[in-house]
Order: sequence, then structure tokens, then C-alpha cells
Amino acid sequence: MGKLEKRTALITGAAGGIGLAIARALGREGAALLLADIDDGCIRKAADTLRAEGIPAAGVFCDVTRRDSARETVQQALSAYGSLDILVNNAAAYTDTTPFDKLSDEQWNQAFAVNVTGAFIMSQEALPLLTESPQAAIIHIASQLAQVGTEGQAAYCASKGALLQLTRAMALDLAARGVRVNAVCPGGTATGRLQRRYGSLEEAERLLGPRHPLGRLARPEEIGGAVVFLASKESSFMTGSTLVVDGGYTAW
Repeated sequence: MGKLEKRTALITGAAGGIGLAIARALGREGAALLLADIDDGCIRKAADTLRAEGIPAAGVFCDVTRRDSARETVQQALSAYGSLDILVNNAAAYTDTTPFDKLSDEQWNQAFAVNVTGAFIMSQEALPLLTESPQAAIIHIASQLAQVGTEGQAAYCASKGALLQLTRAMALDLAARGVRVNAVCPGGTATGRLQRRYGSLEEAERLLGPRHPLGRLARPEEIGGAVVFLASKESSFMTGSTLVVDGGYTAW
């Protein structure tokens, strides 16, 4: 029996990359999944892929910055599975590398709207269902750049740092209601996003791998394993914590 048998999970930003890897990892441990993403076509294909692997999964459109969309997504989880035990706030907005003095209001506002406000809205809307679960867990996906800075990413760094503070504050507010809240900080991860940014994963590995003491980028499934741990009984005495999975990036 898997670690997450008879549990249900809602994962945002799950159409590909880290989000899909998280969904697959949760599903392989027995969780039934609702995948949510703003890319309607891709999220349904992602759900089809997981179902073909024998994992119960449905895919739905969700714009995490809109409360009505978040509320509808949570209701779809209820309709599909009758309960909700795990919420993974993985949806993220990435800004192009932009010097601070050139950063636009639009870039700044979009980063915070998705990375912080989206997690806030989704968590509030899911809370009534989560408080009915005996093993409720909210997991925010932040970044190693929540803890250290990098050039040209002021909006992204600031928003992911805010997400860690939201994690701590939520954990205190929700502890008495039986909902654990933790965060994962991935390092650079070999995903389609990096492939598009650098032209190929090989080039991303060449340029970014050496920034990590382990000498390489993370694989998406390595982030999925961290989320399984935080969603399972194995982390039952953890809340308000940040699990850093960055190959030593922040240890320099």
C-alpha cells in the first residue's frame, strides 16, 4: 500500500515540469489527483498521461489569481472525489531576466499575483475541505531564490520569499485546525522552462549545473519525492518548515 492511499490531492500548475512530476509522485503513492493549470489543453493531456499509467487523475482549467476560478476548481475536486486532503500550490509566474531599474509594474504585479496571491486564494478556498481531513497538508512550492538573490530576478525572488513567510504565518493560524503547511524550495530543475530559456537542457545543465555543489540540475522527480514526504505521515510533526532541495545551491 502506498503512503497516500485513500487520499486526494489538488496540484496547481500541473500541466508539465515540476507540477506534473509532483502529481505523478503523489499518484504513485496512491493519491487520487485533480490537476489544475491555466493551460486548458495541456492539463487535460497531462491527466490523460497519468491515467494511462494507472493513476486516477482529472485535469481542469484554473486561473489561481481569480477567486471564482479557484473556488470552482475546489468544487470540482469535491465532485470528483468527495474530499480533499492535500493542496500543492505549484503554479508560478516567471519573469524574464530584467535589471531592477527596468522591471515593469506588470512584471512585478504578475509575479506576486500568481506566486503569492494565487497560493493565498487557493488555500483559502480549499480550507473548508481540508479541515475535514484527518491528514490535511498544504505544500507551497517556492524556490532556492526565496533564500538567496540573483541578478535580474527581483520580482521572482521577492515573491518566492514572501511565499515562505506566508507558509510560516499560515502554519501558525491553521495548526489548531489540523492543517499542516510547509514549503519546498527546489534548486534549478531540468524542465521545459529551462529548455526554452537556454535553448536546450544540455545548455541549461552546462550553465546552471556548476552553480549547485552537486554539479547538476535537479530532476523533476526529485522534487516530487520531497512533496510526497511533506504530504505523508512521515512528516506528521512538521509545519511552518521549508524543505530545501537545491543540490547545495544555498550552502555556498
